[in-house]
Amino acid sequence: MKNIPHKENQIHCVSNFEDFISASFHKKMNAICWSRELVGDFSEIVSQLESNENIVEILPNDLLALQLSEQGQLARNILLEDLKTLKDLGTSPTLNLIEFYDRDDSYPPFPTDVYSFHVDRSPVPVDTILCTYYGASSEIVPNSQAVQKIQIPEIREELKKLHDESEEDFETFLSDNFFDLHYQETPESQPIKLELGNLYRLAIDHPESKVLPCVHRAPKEKNGEKRLLLIC
Repeated sequence: MKNIPHKENQIHCVSNFEDFISASFHKKMNAICWSRELVGDFSEIVSQLESNENIVEILPNDLLALQLSEQGQLARNILLEDLKTLKDLGTSPTLNLIEFYDRDDSYPPFPTDVYSFHVDRSPVPVDTILCTYYGASSEIVPNSQAVQKIQIPEIREELKKLHDESEEDFETFLSDNFFDLHYQETPESQPIKLELGNLYRLAIDHPESKVLPCVHRAPKEKNGEKRLLLIC
């Protein structure tokens, strides 16, 4: 098993898929990692996949159509197996080839795109599951090292300037525009980069959650390098 940093016991590592799915979040632990060493050449797959958009969903048939070396075939088998295993659980996994995400320019002082530290929210009890196979990987940060942006006085005042209705509707305005999901790192924060090949479960904000949601963000892609990301 890889040696993964455990800031404030935030990440719980397991060695098999069964434990990955069955492990429960508790206290400060809101991320579960199936630590694994993947074989195969994922760069070969990325180099052969065609994309004319910044984000393209890769389907199993797209993978099966590739002419790959032995190492490329090993990587493809892992991708197909991960997709099937997660789909069999009743989730809807998506494999994306990412050049970059769209930036949010609606409110320049407060972007709400995925490059900002944020949490996910759902009306039902689910988790975010993700794995980066190639390229830059996502980051998480302990909740104690992040502050909800809408609680920062100067940011809150700027947001009020955008809101021209009653004070009672302000909180609804923040929620409807997803401002309440975004966080700012504290000066002493130490983000944790999620390692390539590992499968992660991140706690999200939902009515039955017993832990704080995991604060995370997408990485800034390296010039000319795409990412291969599974998420559900």
